Amino acid sequence: MSIAELPQVPSQQPLLTSRLTLKSYAPDTDAAAFFTVLDQNRERLLAAFPSRVAAVGTLEDATQVLAGYSQDWHTRRLFVFGIWHTLSGEYLGDISLKPSWGRIVTAEIGYYLAEAAEGQGYAQEALAAAILFGFDAPISAARLDIRCYATNPRSCAVAERAGFRRLPVRPRLWPLRSSQPEIYYYTLLRPE
Repeated sequence: MSIAELPQVPSQQPLLTSRLTLKSYAPDTDAAAFFTVLDQNRERLLAAFPSRVAAVGTLEDATQVLAGYSQDWHTRRLFVFGIWHTLSGEYLGDISLKPSWGRIVTAEIGYYLAEAAEGQGYAQEALAAAILFGFDAPISAARLDIRCYATNPRSCAVAERAGFRRLPVRPRLWPLRSSQPEIYYYTLLRPE
């Protein structure tokens, strides 16, 4: 798909759930909260989000990463939402959709929460909103995908409760290193 054939840039209107506000980041106002959650959860998030953890070593890095997310949104490369608790205003984590603009549009979803925000249903709520965003125009994905480490049963359960189907284990071209956990692949097709 050429740049001229890409759909319009999605609105950056926040997505609202019963308890959450999902919004694209504003580098000037959101960098401190973004940095703090990554910094406090660095070791826990390293396996699943190594690039992000490595890219955000300082508050200045966080501001630059968030500015990059803004540019990614406008080029339709990646749509990243910060997850905020609507009533308290507390930053909880984020969720993103990375589209593949082929003949059949797909998007991979990734999400994480601060450790203190886990176990309260926030990931489930944020994922439900992200699913609607991915399937609705202008993205209109035919399929959404999620990858979860087998060692992260909470993340796997979130995907499964949202209706994602785990795909059969793919044959390996080379054996896993003992330090490398198995990855489960999940998919959800757009309802007809």
